[in-house]
Amino acid sequence: MLSNRQTELLKIIVETYIKDVKPIGSKSICQKLRCSSATVRNDMVVLEENGLIEKTHISSGRIPSEKGYRYYVDNIMKPKELTGEDMLKLQTIFKNNTLMLDDYITKSMQIISEMTNYTTIVLGKSSKDNHISKIEVIPINDQSLVAVVITDKGHVEHKNIYMEERVSVDDVVKTVDIINKLIVGTPIDEVNSKLEFEVKPVIEKYVKQHEVLYNAFYNAFNEFTSSNVTVSGTKNILMQPEFNDTSKMREILSKFEDKDMINNITEEENGINVYIGSENEFDDDVTVIKTKYSYNGEEGTIALIGPKRMEYDRVLTLLNYIKEHTDRG
Repeated sequence: MLSNRQTELLKIIVETYIKDVKPIGSKSICQKLRCSSATVRNDMVVLEENGLIEKTHISSGRIPSEKGYRYYVDNIMKPKELTGEDMLKLQTIFKNNTLMLDDYITKSMQIISEMTNYTTIVLGKSSKDNHISKIEVIPINDQSLVAVVITDKGHVEHKNIYMEERVSVDDVVKTVDIINKLIVGTPIDEVNSKLEFEVKPVIEKYVKQHEVLYNAFYNAFNEFTSSNVTVSGTKNILMQPEFNDTSKMREILSKFEDKDMINNITEEENGINVYIGSENEFDDDVTVIKTKYSYNGEEGTIALIGPKRMEYDRVLTLLNYIKEHTDRG
């Protein structure tokens, strides 16, 4: 159990390090706590013995440990009020009545990425939880059309389809009829498999330009099944001092490119949850803050990834704003 002074000391160390990225010595703290260097040093020994701060290799100062950040988030930190500027940027999005749900979420998280210089991720409802209800097509000309995919959850997705050769309207209509008969009710993440093994043999039999049309629809569905993930500000995290090392940069970038790794960020718990360092599956050197959102019956996950030295108070407030404005939709 920390004393009030030791708690205040840890708060100063964490918040100073978040801001300055420099180890903190006792002299710089004395004035803030209005006590002697000896008293501060003794209290720092207590914090270190409790695993809340640690030495660095390049300085006699101390920095917060992973355990220290956790103690700070759970016991010390208070949510930070949104500034007028932050509020205005987010309100502009949520007051725009022309936007779809995906746009509300994606654009607001893009703005949060710009505000914080961290990386944000939006994971829509898993494709396995959505089933195809109907497919309609709108011909544009003899080489392009718009496919309208409707799911059982009421989600509507428009996909522009371009074909390598000119095709007849009759072939397009036949292909769509066959697809609708064979894949309605299929989970989205199983559609391409069904196209290959069930739809393809049938359109080969009944559609003249079957190869062109099959490839066009297969590619469109492939994009659709992967479109539930939006990552913004990937380079932001690489600008943080913690990731100056080239090998670490490559490691982090490869994880952002790993679809399975990103999909594992999905949050099933309610509330806004903070996973610091080894607590998350993404990387031991980062913090992942994420929450589940729900809007008009559609669910997903929004997440923010940054260094363990993160502005926790500000990030939690920003994510809470997004959550409140989607959960009441």
